[in-house]
Amino acid sequence: MKTLMIYGAAGYTGGMAAEHAASAGIHLVVAGRVKDRESLDILAGRLGAGSRLFSLDDPGAIARGLEGISVLLNAAGPFMNTAKPLMSAAIRAGVHYLDFSAELDSYRQALALDGQARAAGVMLLPGSGGSVAMLGSLAGHAVARVSNPRKISIALKVAGGMSRGSVTSASQNITTETLHLVGGELVARSPEEVRDFDFGEGPLSSFPVTLPDLVTFHQATGVRDIETFVHVAAGAFPDGDANELPAGPSSDEREANRYHAVVEVTDMDGSVARSLLDTVNGYTFTAIAAAEAARRVLAGEVRPGFQTPAGLFGHGFAESIADTRITDIPIS
Repeated sequence: MKTLMIYGAAGYTGGMAAEHAASAGIHLVVAGRVKDRESLDILAGRLGAGSRLFSLDDPGAIARGLEGISVLLNAAGPFMNTAKPLMSAAIRAGVHYLDFSAELDSYRQALALDGQARAAGVMLLPGSGGSVAMLGSLAGHAVARVSNPRKISIALKVAGGMSRGSVTSASQNITTETLHLVGGELVARSPEEVRDFDFGEGPLSSFPVTLPDLVTFHQATGVRDIETFVHVAAGAFPDGDANELPAGPSSDEREANRYHAVVEVTDMDGSVARSLLDTVNGYTFTAIAAAEAARRVLAGEVRPGFQTPAGLFGHGFAESIADTRITDIPIS
């Protein structure tokens, strides 16, 4: 029987992904560090899953932990610390790798390991849930509306509270240079280049950020000029010590705070295709999408090497997740 391992299942989003995977009837192993033993034992007991404990600073322990595993979903952030050892171990073990990182370094690592993964017949699918799956589907949808796409500008509206893990990851990546893709190359830009985007209820000021979509959009569509923006709703990024925060927003808070995104694809002739995405809260989307991606990979939807969710599953992937809709604005 093919088996999915979720490493970091004791975390907020990893735990939700495990719940969805178990509900889908996936044969599941939850895993993490020794300090998470009690939480993992409780989760495994509730879901009828196996459990394993191993550290990521011991390649031998990782190798033993991956024995008998078909697909690995890495849910342990910050991914700048976990993606490289787990990707490398997955390639050696012949295990397909997924995560839901929003950190650019994970995707650079996947690109660097692409050749080794292809040679081993292993797929690297970072971003199998989260903003990469969400925005990749939106961008692919809009790109298909024009003949010769020249530029992609996309903005995500983040609403509701953040999980403790997300705040920690964001804090560790706060000094990351602000980049955009120009002529296929990542180039620095001023973080002051703020612009308005209309997410469906009037323009909102959005600031440029370095999202991994700069890499994944280019990988999936071939478009060489890409810029990414975020509008953070009031109260979405908390102040204070991350360790004092709750694990994450409650189900009621997630229900009350949907995510939205807008994309503009400029054609070579100057026309612009705009499309809007409306979906459930980002944490809800991530957990469902990651579990669904893992299910599809276990079922055989695999392409060796570095892949993107929209490139692998098609740009309709996001609309297959929960209550997600893409609406087109007439081309101007």
